[in-house]
Amino acid sequence: MKKALLYFLLILNLSSCGTSKSVHHIPDVKQYSLEIPKVNKINDSTFSFNQNYLTKNKQQLWELYINGNPLQLGYNNGALTQSLMQNQEEIFFSKVEDFVPSKFKQKLLRSFLKWYNRKMYLNVRDDFQAELYGLSQYSSDKYNFIAPKFLRSMYLHGAHDIGHAMQDLMMVGCTSLAVWNENSEDGDLLIGRNFDFYVGDDFAKNKLIEFVEPENGIPYMSVSWPGMIGVVSGMNKEGITVTINAGKSKIPLTAKTPISFVTREILQFAKNIDEAIAIAKKRKVFVSESILVGSANDKNAVIIEVSPDNFGVYKVENSSKIVCTNHFQSDAYKDDKRNQKHIVESHSEYRYEKLQELLNENPKLNPEKMASILRDKSGLKGEKIGYGNEKALNQLLAHHAVIFSPEKRLVWVSSNPYQLGEFVCYDLNEIFSNKRLKNGAFAKSELNIAKDPFVDYQEFENYEIYKLMQSEIIAAIEKDIFLSEDFTKEYQSLNPDFWLGYYLAGKYYFKQKEYSKAKVEFEKALTKEITTVPDKENVEKYLKKTLRKLD
Repeated sequence: MKKALLYFLLILNLSSCGTSKSVHHIPDVKQYSLEIPKVNKINDSTFSFNQNYLTKNKQQLWELYINGNPLQLGYNNGALTQSLMQNQEEIFFSKVEDFVPSKFKQKLLRSFLKWYNRKMYLNVRDDFQAELYGLSQYSSDKYNFIAPKFLRSMYLHGAHDIGHAMQDLMMVGCTSLAVWNENSEDGDLLIGRNFDFYVGDDFAKNKLIEFVEPENGIPYMSVSWPGMIGVVSGMNKEGITVTINAGKSKIPLTAKTPISFVTREILQFAKNIDEAIAIAKKRKVFVSESILVGSANDKNAVIIEVSPDNFGVYKVENSSKIVCTNHFQSDAYKDDKRNQKHIVESHSEYRYEKLQELLNENPKLNPEKMASILRDKSGLKGEKIGYGNEKALNQLLAHHAVIFSPEKRLVWVSSNPYQLGEFVCYDLNEIFSNKRLKNGAFAKSELNIAKDPFVDYQEFENYEIYKLMQSEIIAAIEKDIFLSEDFTKEYQSLNPDFWLGYYLAGKYYFKQKEYSKAKVEFEKALTKEITTVPDKENVEKYLKKTLRKLD
């Protein structure tokens, strides 16, 4: 996570050193009429402007409704969410000083990477640029040293892509699936997804559910965070859904179209799977990504697999279910060596098999059963693999989980913590109608899915303490800080089935030159379900180094 975020922050820092044309680029917005929003504050959590609303529900999810032309959409969004958006910027950019304290190193890296973002605006639709321009007017002045507001807002939409592109690190382990006909309880198409993009707990606190009614195109909803106009999880009024899962990518040499803009375009302009495929095919992306597209009109789902140099569509034959983790499945990628290596070495195939196992156990899904699958924390055959293990479907770090019923136009969105809180239900038929505008209601609360009882268990409280203690042991390793014997024992006892606790304890003892203790910890780690092949090799490498020290 740290390396991926560092890489992205460095790319942002270099923007002021790009080509003069890209640095000074501002979209032409003269063609759009504009009414500068005058926001009415109803209370601390409800704001309005004309028919545009922002409110916070009892599950602590922010709900935003906006309409208008592209420029007006951006202004309405920015005016209503300004404090939230600036807070999100603060959370994200606060990592700069933590990860890049040396001004000299920042300068060297900016010089090396100064050209990176120079072509992004050439690959973003003009109407999306106009919307971003309006939104960016409400960004903080504090970070103008990184890039002008408009370009900074655009570059931030590449954060998801950069996180996915790291060769030595997967920032996420997203999972998605769709069932229909005999595999759903009522025969309707049902889709679920975990979005495991993680930039820290603070970043995930202010989840934003956007309901957007553009002047041109199809109304849609999206789940993300303040300042985001791209789509990572969403559904439109026609019953088209999109969710994105990372594939394995090379580190991109230049930014092109962020994947969230591709999926936004699909939602705004596609009514069926063929139209979604056509949109995805014409855009130049700069990372590898799987886009699971569900369609009420087709009563089907497919996976569009995109990368800078290839394009494929995975469709299931003689089946009414499709699952997606973080590797490609279409014929277009069957000989792709990077994809093959990723299947062998990562946790993607493990989660794929776990999904198949759970679907066999639950042959007919409904929204509640789908939520149970998304919340599953166990390994294959119910094995205890430790909380936070990326081999689990629920890694206890998800930004959000979503369940779609496209034919009914219903969507359920998880609330904190992770995907364990209550799933809140929304009816797009009501929201994109005068009925919602009259009563101001968003959620269809009688259809909500109850929170996971796990949040009230001692194990969950232990896991939250475990995470805090993990940051302490990492700091102790990096800064050579002494920890008591009781500390490491308590730390491991809070999450005893997770390999990482033993590996970090081993590294700590190795750093302290207590090699006998380090040996015991590395050997314990190797008895657990280790997340990836490179992780296991790293534990084995440290064990060999420890044994040499003991000789």
